[in-house]
Amino acid sequence: MSAFFFPRLREDINCVFERDPAARSTWEVLTCYPGLHALIMHRLSHWLWDHHLRWLARYSSHITRWATGIEIHPGATIGRRVFIDHGMGIVIGETAVIMDDCTLYHGVTLGGTSWSGGKRHPTLEVGVVIGAGAKILGPITLHAGAKVGSNAVVVRDVPAGATAVGIPARIIEADKDLAREEKAEKMGFSAYAISRTEDDPVAQAIHGLLDHAVETDRRIECMLKTMAAAGVKLPSDVENCDKFDAGYLSKIVD
Repeated sequence: MSAFFFPRLREDINCVFERDPAARSTWEVLTCYPGLHALIMHRLSHWLWDHHLRWLARYSSHITRWATGIEIHPGATIGRRVFIDHGMGIVIGETAVIMDDCTLYHGVTLGGTSWSGGKRHPTLEVGVVIGAGAKILGPITLHAGAKVGSNAVVVRDVPAGATAVGIPARIIEADKDLAREEKAEKMGFSAYAISRTEDDPVAQAIHGLLDHAVETDRRIECMLKTMAAAGVKLPSDVENCDKFDAGYLSKIVD
């Protein structure tokens, strides 16, 4: 048991340092990270579950929930180097499968949509990242490297490397959507939890403004390239709008 436990513990600690810049020392990670505590306790409860000590397994996971705010059914399968950041409010169902190198933020639910037996919870393949508050429901698969935006509700498979956002979640594939998200991040926020199909005038207005900003940036870039091709030299202080007038422009043209 110790030959299994300690190498896995070292991996868990290392993955915290890799994915959380707030981690400062091994002692801090061991004592102050509830996600790590929940994973350690889950290994015990999962071992008990596999050895048909079902009540003891459930009681162990109940204690873990009380201590960490993270509820993981002992029947759930969790791989190596999984990182749970903050963790409060996370719920992982009995038949959920989380493969290696996945990351879950607080408030995530890996839930079922049926009361029937069998596989009824999601499968996360290698390297999946689930944003805070996201709900992944049903026996669906998030393929390797997929990402889910905060507060998204995912009820369908997500292709490898794709990003799912919104309620219900949609897959971001179009260059326009990607450009909008990049622009929103540069402006200090992200509107990825708002679906394009919603009849919300505020959401539509935000997307319209972002699309306009992206198109304006594209036109300015085109204009600068055209000016450069025409031999116009723009000094570094051209961003000063007070100086950029017809007289100033005539001085910088060869």
